[in-house]
Amino acid sequence: MPRAFRRAGVTALAAALLAGAAQPGVATADSGAGQDRPELRAALQEIVDSGFTGVQLRVHDQRGDWAGSAGVRELGETAKPPTNGRFRIGSNTKTFVATVVLQLVAAGEVGLDNPAADYLPEYGLDRRITVRMLLQHTSGLFNYTGEQYPDGTVVPGIPWSGKEWVDNRFHTYRPEELARFALSRPPRFAPGTDWSYSNTNYTLAALLIEKVTRSSSYGDEIARRILRPLGLSGTEVPGTRTGISGPHAHGYYRYQDAGQWTTVDVTRQNPSWIHAGGEMISTTRDLRKFFSALQGGELLPAPLLAEMRKPHPKSPGYGLGLFVQDGSSPSPFPQPSCGVTLLTHNGGVQGYGALMYSTPDGKRTLTASVTYVDDAALSSKEPSRKAQQRLVNLVFCDGRSAG
Repeated sequence: MPRAFRRAGVTALAAALLAGAAQPGVATADSGAGQDRPELRAALQEIVDSGFTGVQLRVHDQRGDWAGSAGVRELGETAKPPTNGRFRIGSNTKTFVATVVLQLVAAGEVGLDNPAADYLPEYGLDRRITVRMLLQHTSGLFNYTGEQYPDGTVVPGIPWSGKEWVDNRFHTYRPEELARFALSRPPRFAPGTDWSYSNTNYTLAALLIEKVTRSSSYGDEIARRILRPLGLSGTEVPGTRTGISGPHAHGYYRYQDAGQWTTVDVTRQNPSWIHAGGEMISTTRDLRKFFSALQGGELLPAPLLAEMRKPHPKSPGYGLGLFVQDGSSPSPFPQPSCGVTLLTHNGGVQGYGALMYSTPDGKRTLTASVTYVDDAALSSKEPSRKAQQRLVNLVFCDGRSAG
């Protein structure tokens, strides 16, 4: 996976772990229906044994709803993560944002292929950039969290890693500030000619939502159009609020200073730096209900859901706010071994990772959260990919391994 894509904050379970930091707790389950899923409990324990501090998993399939957790809620403690605790969902936020924009398209308030500048004239956007290109990551706009180009050139963005981020993790960014910072940099390519993941696209999409709806916050529109209708009481768009309300596991970050490694609890942080690119907080239950409702046609009319699921040919299976794993498109995430089509958009921010998978009919889902000790190197890519592959195959391929 190209590092520029990993830097975007969407790598599933992208964690750098502090070896031996957690005292692995035995996986526990809260099935709600009395069913036991020993294969899922074993998978959770394997994830913790590989170095993650904690994991929560929820599976919904023909056998019903199952939830379990393993590891510890907090380093140095023995309590396990709650089976339906709250966590930072990272770039899964983008799927919520894209859904609201498409609802505005369905209502005739936004044109999917209209210039985004029609709705955001104050930013001087290239008129070739359409609303679709924002949701699809084909605008070419500079990613305000930084870019790495094919020749190896790195152009830094706002601080989001290392000691600099740790020391400034309570700083407040205004979305207009993030947008203008990105627009002051040269675009990566001409609009519509290529694909590159950029958080800037979704900050602009959120600003568009606010402009069209005359709302003071895109989060208010997500709450009005998705959270309240679906009863997602454990989900919020925190804005500048630093804490996680309700039961939750802790996330950690480590950095090197003067040759010494320091590990910091970063559960509390100001998520305004990532804004609509990844600030939301949710639970495995709420993510399941949201993604199942979306794929089941409850939130969008069929033609727009079809547009959402249409991957751009130059992308790694990216449609409008989600990834499509259909065997014909490349994917940044491990493909299911049995060839089943899946919809997904995984995410991660410092110390937290989130998984969100569904079959096209919304009837079989996997939602999960992991907590870990993160660092700037994102150095546990391989263990995280193995964990993800194991879970996907267990849930969607009846446990069959690749090959």
